Amino acid sequence: MPIHLYWGDDEAARQRSLAAQVEALVDPAWATINLSRLDGGDPGQAAQALEEARTAPFGAGARVVVLQRSPFCQACPAELAAQLETALELIPADGHLFLVSEGKPDARLRTTKRLRAVAEERSFTLPPIWDGAGQIERVESAARERGLALAPGAAEALAEAIGSDGLRLASELEKLALHAGSCDGRGDGRGGGPITAEAVAALIGGQVTSSLAVGDALLAQHPAEAIALVEALLEANEPALRLVAALASQIRGWLWVCLLERSGEQDVAVIAKAAGIGNPKRIYVMRKQIRGHSPEQLLALLRRLLDVEAALKRGADPGDAFRDGFLLAALTQPGNAPRR
Repeated sequence: MPIHLYWGDDEAARQRSLAAQVEALVDPAWATINLSRLDGGDPGQAAQALEEARTAPFGAGARVVVLQRSPFCQACPAELAAQLETALELIPADGHLFLVSEGKPDARLRTTKRLRAVAEERSFTLPPIWDGAGQIERVESAARERGLALAPGAAEALAEAIGSDGLRLASELEKLALHAGSCDGRGDGRGGGPITAEAVAALIGGQVTSSLAVGDALLAQHPAEAIALVEALLEANEPALRLVAALASQIRGWLWVCLLERSGEQDVAVIAKAAGIGNPKRIYVMRKQIRGHSPEQLLALLRRLLDVEAALKRGADPGDAFRDGFLLAALTQPGNAPRR
């Protein structure tokens, strides 16, 4: 099929699959002529991709046109949409047009419907950071693609250490493959023993945390742990304001679930919709997390986060802003006020 629709936020997996396709289709001797890489953020380059895809390849192999940031399944201008309609029927069998984007195609658009009728579609989506099973499955899938074996516990250790960083997962798997090969006496990462949890701990080092872990620590009234986790995130170049937004969203979700349950609502689908949570199954996890906590406690946490955000926007050092806010949050939790 000459048209390929690739989308999703797992950039590492997208690029890996794309590279494999290009390698299989394009003759290296003719790559400078038969391989084009263009940026759909520029309407001129998007139109150029359609023109080049209609041209038969020179020499051996196929012609491949890769359009990153494809606009055809998002906000596509009418002129480009018309050019796409014309080009689809004219792409030769030995020509391949790869339309690549991060966002999910808008199913309401005519261009999306038209492409889905003729294209090979593949999605590359990262599992949510709260989906532990999904993270482990993703690690296992990436290892299988590279022909690597994982010992029991290794996938869990990698998922916990790396989180949703697809690019880092690819890099760390290469490192672990070389280590496994050297332990087997080969040193080339091929044919070595399985990757072990001990190797993950030794080579990757400290665990990379997420905003969810910070929120869990705050909910458990462990401010020192929360501060340590935030410092790890800041050292990993996590933007401070984005961290505040993620924590506020997490705590706001808990608050919605808590309030709706207190009102007598038991339907997880209704709760998920009201709380703005896409997967209703997450409600079961959130219920366990907030058991024994009151809406007043959650509102107090939100107030402290607003103070942290205000301090950051006034130019405070991110570490100081979070430390002050989290320590005050611990002191002002209902039932934890200092005695006079």
